[in-house]
Amino acid sequence: MVSPLRLAAAVVLAATCVAVPAQAAPAPHLVYGPGHLAYPGRPIGTHDPSTPIQHIVIVMQENHSFDEYFGMLPRSGQPKADGFTFDTQGRPINSNPAGKGRQTVFHRLSYCPGDSAGQSWNSTHKEIDHGRMDGFANLSRNSMSYYTQADLPFYYSLATQYTLANRWFASAPAQTYPNRRFLYAGTAYGNISTDTGSLLDPPPARGTIQDELSAHNISWADYMTDAPDTGIVGSNVKTHPQNMRQMANFYLDAKLGQLPAVSYVDSGLGAAGEALGPLDPVTGQAPKPVKDDVARLKATGSNEEGDDVRIGESFVSRVTRAVTSGPDWGSTLMIWLYDEHGGFYDHVPSPRALAPDAIKPKISKTDYPGGYDQLGIRVPAVVISPWAKPHAVTNVLHDHTSVLAEIERTWNLPALTYRDANATGLRDFLDLRRPALAKPPMLAAPGAVGLMSCTSDY
Repeated sequence: MVSPLRLAAAVVLAATCVAVPAQAAPAPHLVYGPGHLAYPGRPIGTHDPSTPIQHIVIVMQENHSFDEYFGMLPRSGQPKADGFTFDTQGRPINSNPAGKGRQTVFHRLSYCPGDSAGQSWNSTHKEIDHGRMDGFANLSRNSMSYYTQADLPFYYSLATQYTLANRWFASAPAQTYPNRRFLYAGTAYGNISTDTGSLLDPPPARGTIQDELSAHNISWADYMTDAPDTGIVGSNVKTHPQNMRQMANFYLDAKLGQLPAVSYVDSGLGAAGEALGPLDPVTGQAPKPVKDDVARLKATGSNEEGDDVRIGESFVSRVTRAVTSGPDWGSTLMIWLYDEHGGFYDHVPSPRALAPDAIKPKISKTDYPGGYDQLGIRVPAVVISPWAKPHAVTNVLHDHTSVLAEIERTWNLPALTYRDANATGLRDFLDLRRPALAKPPMLAAPGAVGLMSCTSDY
């Protein structure tokens, strides 16, 4: 079988396509290369007149799987969600081998996620286990835990009122940094781990989507809580410092109808943010130390990894309310999603993928063999827009480069890699014939954050 990587290497780099032999599945029949344009006859950087979307808002949170958050969704308002399998009593029965027995999924009673099976390159490959999805519990029984609608009422209302992705996967079977590189550049270009040293890496060969937006005078901003997430590709901060803004500016821009074309909305980034010094979201200054960890997280928002999950839910609720109540709502597409699964169970096998380029992951002889021709584990993803299909799901295959593909299609920008050149955008979430959700639906309030710290439970 011809590998997607070899297919990609054989494709001409300009806006071209080639026929792919039938035996080369799962690659598409036409493989487009870097530089591909959705509309070759139109000027680069011009808006697609077929879509009413003028603003794309990206809210990427940290480290939770689809089943961990939405495994119970088929019994909680969205029967088309691909969640757990249930017995005749309505109890989930999904399980994994654990020692000499099996561990069945179970409701987590704490709002602190606890330890997981890990999200490293090696752990994720073990969890996927060649598509068997049975390697979680042997690494951590707690990885089989899940939350319910009662635990995460706001998230469940998003998933039932708007359009839910049943098949959104992390872009790589690895940690945060490589997956967020895919969101910004369509490639991890060698990275497989959350290594702060990689922030000093040079930019990818074809740059980032932020570079393309700026080059064609398309407005964008990274609204940060403590550090700009787009800085995971270090050149972004150096090249575009004027695009890094505080979260307070996001709420003001949303209220005034002044959102840029593309917004990246960052909650607290945890360790990365702490390393740079957490900033006050209003003044931009380093605040006085806060003894209680939860008080700090309440003030900054949480990316959810290791924290009380209600803190992140409250942050996403505030962002959603700002978008849906602002003057730009009629022309906005907001996507809420997760970078990777955080080491928590999901039952859907991770598909093969088209390698983004010829750059191989930097793995050692002791690491699990593999490349970027494998997607990571499935994560929650919902599109919030007046043009979203109400109470709907999409079963189309997506990964983080689908966000790139939609930005590129909306403003006719050249693809950065083979992955985003061939990714499906976000139009399957939408019905452009009418804005069925022009009046935003009522959403449940997020759970009230308690007075506990998760540090002892993580």
